[in-house]
Amino acid sequence: MNGYFNHSDWFVILFYLAGIIGLGVWFGRDQRTTRDYFLGSRNIPWWGIGLSIVAAETSALTIIGVPAMAFGGDIAFLQMVIGYVLARIILAIVVVPHYFKGEIYSPYQLFADKFGPAGRRTAGGMFLISETLAAGVRVYVASIPVKLMLGDKVLSLGTGDPIFGAIFLFVALSLVYTYIGGVKAVIWTDAVQFGLFLLGGLFVLYYIPTLVGGAFSQAAAGGKLHWLNVIPPAGVPWKTFLLGSPFNLWMGVIGGTVMVMSTHGAEQLIVQRVLACRNVSDGRKALTLSAVCVLPLFLIFLLVGALLWTFYQGHPFQIPLPEVKKGSGIGANDFIFPIFIMTEVPHVLKGFLIVAILSAAMSSVSSALTSLASVSTMDFVRHGLGGRSEEFYLRFSKYSTVFWAVALVLVAYVSREAKFVLNWAFSLRGLTGGALLGGLLLAVLWKKGRGTPLVAGMLTALVFMLLVLMLPKWDATRDFWMRWVGTEIFWPWYTLIGASVTLWVAWVLDRLLPKNKVKVSGS
Repeated sequence: MNGYFNHSDWFVILFYLAGIIGLGVWFGRDQRTTRDYFLGSRNIPWWGIGLSIVAAETSALTIIGVPAMAFGGDIAFLQMVIGYVLARIILAIVVVPHYFKGEIYSPYQLFADKFGPAGRRTAGGMFLISETLAAGVRVYVASIPVKLMLGDKVLSLGTGDPIFGAIFLFVALSLVYTYIGGVKAVIWTDAVQFGLFLLGGLFVLYYIPTLVGGAFSQAAAGGKLHWLNVIPPAGVPWKTFLLGSPFNLWMGVIGGTVMVMSTHGAEQLIVQRVLACRNVSDGRKALTLSAVCVLPLFLIFLLVGALLWTFYQGHPFQIPLPEVKKGSGIGANDFIFPIFIMTEVPHVLKGFLIVAILSAAMSSVSSALTSLASVSTMDFVRHGLGGRSEEFYLRFSKYSTVFWAVALVLVAYVSREAKFVLNWAFSLRGLTGGALLGGLLLAVLWKKGRGTPLVAGMLTALVFMLLVLMLPKWDATRDFWMRWVGTEIFWPWYTLIGASVTLWVAWVLDRLLPKNKVKVSGS
């Protein structure tokens, strides 16, 4: 057992795990149809869904990595969150009404209504692949500091591999209530988990200034509270400033807005929650509430990182920062918040903060499981088979949830050995996000037509974004890239570029291909 914990800490952790599973099972009882399982019977209050939206996009990696970002730099990531807020407002006004035109289980049904089954399968397939890889990687990266916190003996599970134990812990515990209760259980446990990691961040924000006098003023003097970059520093070209790192206001307002329009408008992970609302009004309220919550949440954890920097200016690390292999997807600074919790926080409160990290990890896993099961069941199996009983599809939905849980465990475990999988998976959401957003915009704004221009546009965007990611890194093409572009393009711009390629290719092909009338069906 980890020597930094006592019985009171373990009681808090175990009480949380038992309570959250019991809560999920209670709220998710009486699931009789796929409508119940994937839409929560559309009787969940909008405020619960709004909190769930924020929890679904907040993984343990966020709770650990955002403070690490501020510790190593400043709180400039806050500029990205401005775009996160703007995107939700745009989606609430423009896109949400389209989700309630009939009984829709995923945004990819809109693709089928406009462009036939090919568009639906392409978009759904992109989501299944990207979300499986991204969620698996989130589990793996979160398991590394959690292994440090909970200890090897606790997590080995008889296998001798504590990393596998942490991976299995996250996925198995989340699977229990997701399998039984579907999206209703996920939404309500998300709402509770959101409260837990928000309170955890607020506590640390209060606690560190009690240990360090003038903590905020020291952070400000050290440049840790700097957040706004509007013009490039002296000697840095505008192109390099706008397209490359670090974060700047234009990147946040433009790139961040477009990116979240994809994640919250075209990816089932978040859209499934909006679809669970009773009507358009509730869907808009849920997205608006998430917009109100997301900026304070990120600000809290960015400030936590700045205060951790202040604290460790005058205090030694009680546990040395681990050496981290290059390309492992996690930096040494990602261990700082867990080390602080383990060594500087009083017992009981220490257990509570571990619970905050566990809750973020479980929330992201359960959200991935229910969204993956929904798309595979409703967009592929039910659409492809048809004519089966509701009991058959509900049973398949639950089996699908188990299948995706196994897939997440495998992806997470493979990521620890194959570093290239980890690196690619971190960027994959940005690589597919533009194609999905471009397709959604065509489905919402364009007239009915053939699926060929849409599918070609989405696939072209995916290939194009792979080149954007890889050309600056290959020795054979790096000089060419730097001569014509001048900088590696930072990930917040990926979605905008991919969406633009999708729209342009689809428009060109629609003009070039013969204008034969084709009946669109498959919704």
